[in-house]
Amino acid sequence: MGLKAGDVVVLKSGGQALTVAEVTDDMISCVWIGEEGDLFRESLPSAVLELAPIDLSDDEDEEDHHEDDSDDDEDEDHHEKEKAEVA
Repeated sequence: MGLKAGDVVVLKSGGQALTVAEVTDDMISCVWIGEEGDLFRESLPSAVLELAPIDLSDDEDEEDHHEDDSDDDEDEDHHEKEKAEVA
């Protein structure tokens, strides 16, 4: 499968994301944080793991875009007020 330390994987059957800590032969050592904040580490056969899907949308870009939109609206309002004052 070609996994390496640092890859983010999930069990093929589902569940939370795991981070690959070490790869040896057919065993993959993974770490993850539990619901209570505890760190877990387990070695699993590579046959039960797959790369986690990557979300390419960037929340920061979306927030910046929304901020830009509001700035544009404010600029338009400002220009409309200037036109009204001149007239």
